[in-house]
Amino acid sequence: MAAPERNPWRRLLALPNESRTKTLLVAFLVATVCGVMVSGATVLLRPIQSANRAAEEQARIASLVQGIPGMAGLLDRSGGKLSTVVVDLPMGRAATEVTPAKLGTALAEAANWTVLSPAADIAGLGRRPDFAQVFLLRDGEKISLVLLPMTGQGYGGRIDAILALSGDLDTIAGIAITNHSETPGLGGRIEEPSWQAGFAGTRTRDAAGTLRFDVARGPAGGPYEVDGITGATRTGRGVAGMVRFWLGPDGYGPFLDAIRRGEF
Repeated sequence: MAAPERNPWRRLLALPNESRTKTLLVAFLVATVCGVMVSGATVLLRPIQSANRAAEEQARIASLVQGIPGMAGLLDRSGGKLSTVVVDLPMGRAATEVTPAKLGTALAEAANWTVLSPAADIAGLGRRPDFAQVFLLRDGEKISLVLLPMTGQGYGGRIDAILALSGDLDTIAGIAITNHSETPGLGGRIEEPSWQAGFAGTRTRDAAGTLRFDVARGPAGGPYEVDGITGATRTGRGVAGMVRFWLGPDGYGPFLDAIRRGEF
């Protein structure tokens, strides 16, 4: 009489193909192996994906800056490079312990986010990161351009953008919409260069320092407005709320005040 097989793997393979036990165990093993492979690939590819996203953002920033009148020459004189700094938003100063390389890790911690009250949350964010990476262009000792990443809620979902402010910090030099989920042909027109071009030269504050920026429902009616998009009123409100929030006291406001005081 043959000795019983003690190897569980061989015992499994010896079962007939019609065996429900064999079918379930093989399916489980295949699913487990595939899951491990997918998880491993995700971990291995994450740095590459992050690098690709960073490269895409840098390309958008470069394109935005190059498209601003007079900026090409300024870039040449300054070596063509933007300096970057991580800003402690509540304090309005450079973060002492969070560098650009550590920003992602810092923002993975819930403690580094601030829950916004409904009255303050005009961008529809729910909560705001306490740190943000910004880009500065200097002409000698003077800051001539400030690039501010921002995000808000549109009609179809999240809108991400980079807003460029001229050295006076009250005039928009340009904007680049980097991500959105708005309706094609309606709110989706915010990605069109012709619409974004209307931001250049728009004032954000009046002489008293009051934040006045808005997206009109139709053609812009003054120096603080940009043209609205027909049929996309909620998208326009989303963009306006996003810009006003991030330029206000709960966004980059303290940081911009620090620049005005000559602290950067």
